[in-house]
Amino acid sequence: MASVQWVENEFEKHRNLDNALHMAKYMRNQFDFYGIKTPERRSIYKDIIREAKKAESIDWQLLNECWNNDYREFQYFVCDYLKALQKFLVFDDIDEIRPFIETKQWWDTIDSLDTVIGNINDSRVNDLMLKWSVSDDIWFRRIAINHQRGRKDKTDTVLLEKILINNLNNNEFFINKSIGWALRDYSKTNTDWVKNFITKHKSGLSTLSIREASKYLK
Repeated sequence: MASVQWVENEFEKHRNLDNALHMAKYMRNQFDFYGIKTPERRSIYKDIIREAKKAESIDWQLLNECWNNDYREFQYFVCDYLKALQKFLVFDDIDEIRPFIETKQWWDTIDSLDTVIGNINDSRVNDLMLKWSVSDDIWFRRIAINHQRGRKDKTDTVLLEKILINNLNNNEFFINKSIGWALRDYSKTNTDWVKNFITKHKSGLSTLSIREASKYLK
């Protein structure tokens, strides 16, 4: 059952042209869509993911073939699959994930892959994120900035600060948005740290970053 053809056949059965037009427009018409909404889409391939969990094995061939499909729902499947099998990922698997970061780039998949990378339990990820935080590719930077989202009190603030400082005084919307998002997420855990960071680095933070970061600050 776990084949690109099977997934494609199921997606075709659930195609919705009206939804597809709206979804494509929302993504600036960069991708084709079947028009399948998230709950329905995930229901279609839930058994594939369940079987992969039982096998405790990641089918990289399946993921690569799906990623190369023109329809965006296939890339969403890859992201959902990797999230579901997070505990089986190891540092060397990042080489397998890199093509998913380098191609078909947009915020929707990048913002799924960031914590997939960040939740790989290996100290080498820290050094890699520092390296990515100064990448020429803004999407690698965005992953580095947001890879600790959701860690709460387990956030490595030394690492977070280094990565954020590497991206100050930036004119790129998607970088500044991600800075604000990272700070906003951590502000729910440590308001004082975020306030101090904003005060200390205000001159290098964009208005957008500060606005996003301040959402939960009093």
